[in-house]
Amino acid sequence: MTDPKQEDEFDKRLAAARQRQVSKNRPKQSVASMSGAAVGFRIAIEILAAVAVGVGVGLALDAWLGTKPWLLIVFCMLGFGGAMANVMRTAREIDRKTREAKQAALDDSSSTTRKTSR
Repeated sequence: MTDPKQEDEFDKRLAAARQRQVSKNRPKQSVASMSGAAVGFRIAIEILAAVAVGVGVGLALDAWLGTKPWLLIVFCMLGFGGAMANVMRTAREIDRKTREAKQAALDDSSSTTRKTSR
């Protein structure tokens, strides 16, 4: 049989190695870890950019084709629709990352509980 002292030392080294591996593989910055203000600014910029592109394209086409203000209205609506699609995609991404982080935390805590109960 092996020495219990050697087993304890091995368990400590193994736990330290696993912790290093987890911290090394952890992503640096995700949407879920962003502050509320950062997420809000990101969404606001996405909305402004999409609407600005729509308005710009609409104005340019109206000036070129002489259809003022119809293409401006159409492309402004398309820009707003694209902005809302981006907001929904960002919200789904934040929700998914938050659920994954919570699940990972639960998995880590349950594995720690199992190790200490042995």
